[in-house]
Amino acid sequence: MRASKETSTQWADERLEEELLKRFSGSGPVAGWRLLRFHAKRLAWEGVIAGALGLKRLLDVVVSGTLLVLLSPVYVLIALLIRLESPGNVLFRQTRVGKWGLLFSMWKFRSMYVDAEERKKELERQNEMTGGVTFKMKSDPRITRVGKYIRKGSLDELPQLWNVLKGEMSLVGPRPPVPKEVALYTLADRRRLEVKPGITCIWQVSGRSEIPFEQQVELDVAYIQSQSLWLDIVLLLRTIPAVLLGKGAY
Repeated sequence: MRASKETSTQWADERLEEELLKRFSGSGPVAGWRLLRFHAKRLAWEGVIAGALGLKRLLDVVVSGTLLVLLSPVYVLIALLIRLESPGNVLFRQTRVGKWGLLFSMWKFRSMYVDAEERKKELERQNEMTGGVTFKMKSDPRITRVGKYIRKGSLDELPQLWNVLKGEMSLVGPRPPVPKEVALYTLADRRRLEVKPGITCIWQVSGRSEIPFEQQVELDVAYIQSQSLWLDIVLLLRTIPAVLLGKGAY
């Protein structure tokens, strides 16, 4: 999926460049000056994009690295509570789809019983997420008592700071889907895969699971089209009250 996407994008860029070069083609000093100006603008724009991505990555590394250290006591406490309530691993690893369809292992604190995936088939008809491919239940019987509290405050997502530090995720971006969900995506839905997935995003600070799937996609696409370092900082700041209030989290 990733290779085909990159090939398609490269082909489109080459066609666009070819058309622009035709427009500026010709002979003489005027045509030469136009061609030079075209390449100068292209290089300047590529520099702006590269700089913005570099700043975003710098923010990811600094914030994730700092939080991993400062929140280490919280990690230990949550791990102890999970282990005391139910048997099984403290951490839950799941394959998710990242940028351009690249698969990676995403980490979370385990908030469900160890047989949650097997029991999901029995509960799929009770899915409360309308109009989409994701599965959500407000009173999911697979969630442990500790799990309810850490999910309410999004504490189960804290291990994903390691994914951010490794470069598989970003602090801000569309939430990473599972391969089964991506297989049901429309072409419009697949636009969510154009950037690195994030721990938080626009719809998570605007209602989280209460927002229908179609609107989640619309908000993610709106973020991709207007993303900037300033927008990321604003969304990170808005995440704090959203997590504390726990609205739409289940």
